[in-house]
Amino acid sequence: MEVTNKRILLKDHVVGPAKEGDMVASTETVRLEVPVGSKGVLLKNLYLSCDPYLRTLMNRPLDGQEESGFPPFKPGSVIIGFGVAKVVDTGHPDFKVGDYVWGLTGWEEFTLISNPETLFKIKYTDVPLSYYTGLLGMTGMTAYAGFYEICSPKKGEFVYISAASGAVGQIVGQYAKLMGCYVVGSAGSNEKVNLLKTKFGFDDAFNYKEEHDLAAALKRHFPQGIDIYFENVGGAMLEAVLLNMRDHGRIAVCGMISQYNLEKPEGVHNLFCLVTKRIRMQGFAWFDHSHKYDEFVETTRQHIKEGKIVYVEDIVKGLENAPAALVGLFTGRNVGKQVVVVAQE
Repeated sequence: MEVTNKRILLKDHVVGPAKEGDMVASTETVRLEVPVGSKGVLLKNLYLSCDPYLRTLMNRPLDGQEESGFPPFKPGSVIIGFGVAKVVDTGHPDFKVGDYVWGLTGWEEFTLISNPETLFKIKYTDVPLSYYTGLLGMTGMTAYAGFYEICSPKKGEFVYISAASGAVGQIVGQYAKLMGCYVVGSAGSNEKVNLLKTKFGFDDAFNYKEEHDLAAALKRHFPQGIDIYFENVGGAMLEAVLLNMRDHGRIAVCGMISQYNLEKPEGVHNLFCLVTKRIRMQGFAWFDHSHKYDEFVETTRQHIKEGKIVYVEDIVKGLENAPAALVGLFTGRNVGKQVVVVAQE
């Protein structure tokens, strides 16, 4: 059986802020079966995850980037990102038709995965399947590994999270509260600040766009200093945080969204604070901690069932609206995890 497959392609390498026009819709005809003798799986994509890191893969690659863990997109190729899908055909013994999975897939209606070992089978369907684009997928695993493994938190510590109402930040903040930490987050609108304090249970929050002096704002919220900073922004925010860190503080570098659309990334001042305050700053990727995935799912699912963790999604329907949803991440258009619905289950 042949069907039409709608796809979203990268038009060309991007310079400066990404625009919807940098991505184009295309169609092709595909057969709903895996090639004879293949151990691949054919997926019907249901939900796609919009994540800021995708913007970095649209740049012209730097020397050595091809060999990194995040290979850049090639012009004319389909956008690749995390998603939730249903298996419609399979040549792999570990997967059967009807299985739900999450992992890297194409921004298209159907995707053939040649190496399905990279996919995670979805064991629990007593939560919305879209949660596996975020809370129970890559995003949640990023929050879990970054906070518990990289930050080494202790009860009573002072935790600051930038971009706190976003997909990762909202989860980190709730983990920190469950740990018994004092938690403050920043966001780019008063609506999001209110969400942090009323829905996600942060101790306090502020709108960074209303602050003329970020270092002073942090000093106001953390008069005793910051033990843990979960970094999602970079730039001026990181500079201000370094001045307000406590001795032996930890900074988990998850992302730096303020830098992704810049042709030339900004430098960071105040780095000597790493020495004087003996701060540990470490970048990380969730897949380095994938051995913790089962533990993460069991723990987080239990928190969801007990109402200890809540989750906000920003749902957009239609694959054709995925480019606008991705671009909107950089203007703060979304509230919570940005998800694109491709098809009904």
